[in-house]
Amino acid sequence: MTASREVAVLAGGCFWCLEAVYLGMRGVEKVVSGYANGHTPNPTYQQVCSGTTGYAEAVEITFDPNEVSYRDLLDVFFVIHDPTTLNRQGADVGTQYRSGIYYLTPAQHETARQVVAELTDKRIFDAPIVTEIEPLRNFYPAEDYHQNYFARHPYQPYCVAVVAPKVAKFRKHFLEKVKA
Repeated sequence: MTASREVAVLAGGCFWCLEAVYLGMRGVEKVVSGYANGHTPNPTYQQVCSGTTGYAEAVEITFDPNEVSYRDLLDVFFVIHDPTTLNRQGADVGTQYRSGIYYLTPAQHETARQVVAELTDKRIFDAPIVTEIEPLRNFYPAEDYHQNYFARHPYQPYCVAVVAPKVAKFRKHFLEKVKA
């Protein structure tokens, strides 16, 4: 992180969904799909999918805090995925699909805690939020074929059925945050 750039790491199911949404968000400069907070060095996609590595599919978001805040990223995060399902997003099931906020600074930690507390107090969801909030221990970029996946494969069935609706939901709820 630099004075003019910050990094956020979020997990909310399949990383293709998060990547596609955040790449379209004003102030976001780079999104890397990868694996966060596991215990196997340099995991492969196949290893992560086995559920034995401890990793969550996640995205590393580089953003300009002068254009978009960490809070803004979290507001989008809690709209585009279901933070109430443990180790699951839709048909994607396993610990690698858990909901997680992996903070890099005390300020990110506090913001994440505040957002979850506010959503809980407002009873936005019908079930308790199970999103884990932990310090980032490690992050490994996923294989090249996972990067910018939705842009390269918009008509792939998973992208049509799962990714595209999340991108549309983001655009509908956060029109003012969509890149021009």
